[in-house]
Amino acid sequence: MSEITTHVLDTSVGRPAAGVNVTLDARESAGWKRIGGGATDADGRLRDLSPQPLPAGTYRLTFDTRAYFASRQTASFYPEVSIVFEMTDPAAKYHVPLLISPYGYSTYRGS
Repeated sequence: MSEITTHVLDTSVGRPAAGVNVTLDARESAGWKRIGGGATDADGRLRDLSPQPLPAGTYRLTFDTRAYFASRQTASFYPEVSIVFEMTDPAAKYHVPLLISPYGYSTYRGS
């Protein structure tokens, strides 16, 4: 069974993005089902997204970027960022970092 973690970095200030609310959903035949979530810590990390290891499947991480930038009194273009990805190896760790700025974002599969 797999594990999903994330790390959010605010490239506009060159620091971790603390306090970003993140949700984790799993795709099921009837649609998306919320299975976990939390907020990033002072280092911008969220290590305990799901209370249990997960099977292979399609998952979605949604980051509340509007609230994060509003807390910094910064206007932003994207109210949220959703990343949909497939876990194919139930034995692997899936680390999905997010780099954000008020008017852009990028992501990749980390290690």
